[in-house]
Amino acid sequence: MRYNNEDTIAAISTPQGAGGIGIIRISGNEAIEKTNKIFRGVNKRATEVDTVARMSSHTIKFGNIIDPETEEIIDECLLSVMKGPHSYTKEDIVEINSHGGYAVMKKILSILFKLGIRPAEPGEFTKRAFLNGRIDLSKAEAVMDIINARTESGRKTAAQQLSGRLTREIVKIREKLKLCLAEIEVALDYPEYEMEEETGNSAMSLLDESEKILENLSSTFYQGRILKEGIRISIAGIPNVGKSSLLNLLSGYERAIVTDIAGTTRDTIEESIDYEGIPIILTDTAGLRETTDVVERIGVDKSYEAIENSNVVVFMADISNIERAEASKVLLDEIKEKFPLKSIITVLNKCDIEAANTAEIFSEDSVKISVKEETGIKLLFEKIKELMKIGEITENQTVITSERHKGLLDSALGALRKARESFTLNMPLDCISYDIWECGKFLGEITGESIEEDVMETIFSKFCLGK
Repeated sequence: MRYNNEDTIAAISTPQGAGGIGIIRISGNEAIEKTNKIFRGVNKRATEVDTVARMSSHTIKFGNIIDPETEEIIDECLLSVMKGPHSYTKEDIVEINSHGGYAVMKKILSILFKLGIRPAEPGEFTKRAFLNGRIDLSKAEAVMDIINARTESGRKTAAQQLSGRLTREIVKIREKLKLCLAEIEVALDYPEYEMEEETGNSAMSLLDESEKILENLSSTFYQGRILKEGIRISIAGIPNVGKSSLLNLLSGYERAIVTDIAGTTRDTIEESIDYEGIPIILTDTAGLRETTDVVERIGVDKSYEAIENSNVVVFMADISNIERAEASKVLLDEIKEKFPLKSIITVLNKCDIEAANTAEIFSEDSVKISVKEETGIKLLFEKIKELMKIGEITENQTVITSERHKGLLDSALGALRKARESFTLNMPLDCISYDIWECGKFLGEITGESIEEDVMETIFSKFCLGK
């Protein structure tokens, strides 16, 4: 594919809000010509004015952004030039590093737009990098994963994909498929040599190798998705069992209000943490009980919503008091009945002041903790990892995190298995070759070699502006 749009585009590439530095990125055939009209840089060795048009590629100049209509100085800045094809988009790129105030960046953009540069669409810089052949589609998707990575493990996984590890695996498989198709083509073109059986056996051998690679890749999706999206954990239980205290302990600061008054938490409170490279989104919920208080009732309803939307429920019980322990057990049974497929870990809090026989009310695999003494927390996380089947990812392992990639890999596997079935049923080689071709087409969609335009637009629409 070749990108045909000749528009020059611009957008802010730094986060919204005030900051020390703000970056405006401009890309396209007129990037240098247009910014040349608004930049004035002074050469320290003389009094001559430096212009963007005279700058060498991959150099930076200090100067001022001016309004060409009024000659008003808008801001001082550092301006860098990267000439195509040696740039992110393979087009001419200019980046203006101004102060990061909202007003100044908006003003600079408005001047650029008056000069005929148009606002960039979400992800359009990366889209141009893909369409101009600098990166493939899987690498483009990895860019967004790196931006959104919540943990070091998530960053490493995205960086692996950006480095081309997944692409290399896909290329390896597609080469095997091309060899299969070439052998089949020869057998079909020269039927007098009666090579069909021999060619079919050779093709099946190559398909077996490809299938193993595809199965290994597909099997990493579950863990890859956790590294990318995190584990959603809701902390549930009757009022005053220590739910908010546990959230505060795990998050490392006083995120939730804690009092001895039942029903203090009236709304769900969410906090993200990083545990050994695993992103975890914790939700503290309102104490679950029957109530006539309208506001508390809303909080209870939201608590059940949080439970329904979570991957794991940490159900907390207070074992310092037999009556409260029994009330917790009744609620636990109700939650299990209401959410029969939900993964639930029972956590017995206040084990430092445990009352006699209270722990016996619950199952043996319950986890004893003391939020006050900060004990049992590591055991709780090990239980979560065990329940979610989270293992170690080796340095050389290719991990997929995209649901789109997972679906295409499974479709490719289906096509391979259909080819094998056709061979087993003694179907003609040209029937088998179609399934092999279809497998290659699905794999090509991962890297973008055979992608529909509407799918591509959907992918890039999820990107942030300026990237």
